Amino acid sequence: MTEREKEIRNQIFEKVKELYKIREVEERFIPGVTPIRYAGRVYDEKEMISLVDSALDFILTADRYAEEFELRFSEFFEVTHTILTNSGSSANLLALSALTSPKLEKPIKPGDEVITVACAFPTTVNPIIQSRLVPVFVDVELGTYNIDPSKIEPSISEKTRAIMLAHALGNPFELDAVIEIAKKYNLFVIEDVCDAVGSTYNGRLIGTFGDIGTLSFYPAHHITMGEGGALITNDTKLARIIRSFRDWGRDCWCKPGHDNTCGKRFKWKLGDLPYGYDHKYIYSHIGYNLKITDMQAAIGIEQLKKLPIFIKARKNNFNKLYEGLKKYHKYFILPKWSSKADPSWFGFPLTVREKAPFSRNEITSFLEEQKIATRVLFAGNVLRHPAYIDSSFEYRVHGSLENTNKILNNTFWIGVYPGLNEEEINYILDIFAKFFNKRALEIIEE
Repeated sequence: MTEREKEIRNQIFEKVKELYKIREVEERFIPGVTPIRYAGRVYDEKEMISLVDSALDFILTADRYAEEFELRFSEFFEVTHTILTNSGSSANLLALSALTSPKLEKPIKPGDEVITVACAFPTTVNPIIQSRLVPVFVDVELGTYNIDPSKIEPSISEKTRAIMLAHALGNPFELDAVIEIAKKYNLFVIEDVCDAVGSTYNGRLIGTFGDIGTLSFYPAHHITMGEGGALITNDTKLARIIRSFRDWGRDCWCKPGHDNTCGKRFKWKLGDLPYGYDHKYIYSHIGYNLKITDMQAAIGIEQLKKLPIFIKARKNNFNKLYEGLKKYHKYFILPKWSSKADPSWFGFPLTVREKAPFSRNEITSFLEEQKIATRVLFAGNVLRHPAYIDSSFEYRVHGSLENTNKILNNTFWIGVYPGLNEEEINYILDIFAKFFNKRALEIIEE
């Protein structure tokens, strides 16, 4: 880059700073008027400058920023490999697809079973179906909203090959139990960490316990690239297979713009192809194109620097809400977590008790009327949605889904994201108090 080019870039960056400062004027919070979102992007001029810097390079595929992000993200998680992709949903698809690779000694095959839960975001379940595997649905616990660990081993059959679970709303599932069972039965484990970046279990970051961890960088999540996702693993073979599925299914592992990394580009004999067929165009998997752009990764670099601050803010907001809402435990099942877990919360879940003198819809409607955003716990029970009722895919339910159906009917959550300040948290607590005072309901102070 010439000095003149550097000078022009710096001038552009200064203008970006100026533009951000104009937009930065903080909107005054007006109770009952200003919306309190459940989630949202939190950024400053640094993300904007990084994005513009990448755009000025005009390298529209993954390049230097993607490479840097993968390196820094691996350092954060203390793993060997990070593979960027275009969404957390794609990360889940790639993770399960990788386990079907013929390059593995014992790949998962059509008809094999994968243990999961119906109380999930659909794209934790969909890859199982899309890979022609059989999801085995196990019930969850109220309060943690994670799989009931006591029900995992009884759900295993001779066809079971993997466990694929999300850490619900940032709350780590019982990893000791899951990993112990997986080792006993030689099962793969995929940890969906899309809502839980920064959560730890036994002092160790979740996503690093199983064979593969998956992550999302959608604007609602802990850090954002707008769209985007990643997979993490310590298994070099799995990392290479994941990249293959992500990059059209090709056998070649050269980075974009590079040739002959293997040193024998025209010396391969694979499949039924002639000797010397160009390795860049040999396909070992039926793959996809699920790559990310460098502009997205450029945003992610600056977001990653803020991640420790974001995690701390989420925990603080959760703790403030917990302290303020625990007096209503007669009416709500409050969130629970393992003594070994330190969650980096995605949201604050509440389940209306069945004998409460109000319904979920009554409390959420009241909150929404006061401009406080609420969300249900994703699909609640994915099997009761039109897409799954009308589908002919094979699945198995172990036992009942009693708690899953209670969550479908009675659970909701509110935000704890870093964009919420103390004034907004206090307003949320005031509105809960208003709801209970209006109904003259008994409050139990501890």
